[in-house]
Amino acid sequence: MTTNGTGAVTDADDSEKVTDEAVDEATQTDDDAAAETETQPEPKAGIARQVARHARAQLGAILLAAALVASAGVAAWLYFEQYRPDQQTNAAAATVALDAAKSGTVAMLSYSPETLDKDFAAAKSHLTGDFLSYYTQFTQQIVTPAAQQKSVKTTAAVVRAAVSELHPDSAVVLVFINQNTVSKENPNGSFAASTVKVGLKKINDTWLIGSFDPV
Repeated sequence: MTTNGTGAVTDADDSEKVTDEAVDEATQTDDDAAAETETQPEPKAGIARQVARHARAQLGAILLAAALVASAGVAAWLYFEQYRPDQQTNAAAATVALDAAKSGTVAMLSYSPETLDKDFAAAKSHLTGDFLSYYTQFTQQIVTPAAQQKSVKTTAAVVRAAVSELHPDSAVVLVFINQNTVSKENPNGSFAASTVKVGLKKINDTWLIGSFDPV
């Protein structure tokens, strides 16, 4: 009976030990799982931080590029909308237009019977548009026969000129002219003073005369 009682006690103790060990193992397993669960997000969090930093860097580069493009666009707008037109209508541009009107006027009104073709060709290099066509026809049909038959020679000089209107691609110049004409009929010559409103057009960065109207 004593032996059996002892055995029973021993079995009970062993059973309790086994149970305690199982509980400990289960607890340890749960703790390990919890620890693994707690440590698992750390690499993911690091990756997330890296991704976030990379995204911020890319966003910063994109914003910088956008800012540069925007600033370049503003600069281009300022140049073409404000600075360039002002540059094309400033004192220097007015001087160029003024010189074109003066030289073109002198070329048109100065010719000699010995050099008519050369003189008219030089004059036409200053002209454009319908006025060029008119001048070509007028010199061929009217001026050339008269100059050859009567030995007409004219010399023109601009005594004064002023810009009346100036735009990027057009201008109006008021020109005061003295003209002296010599011919067989009048070898002593005749003098004439006139005022002309010269209309200019800018073609390929060159000022050309598009109209020539006496005032």
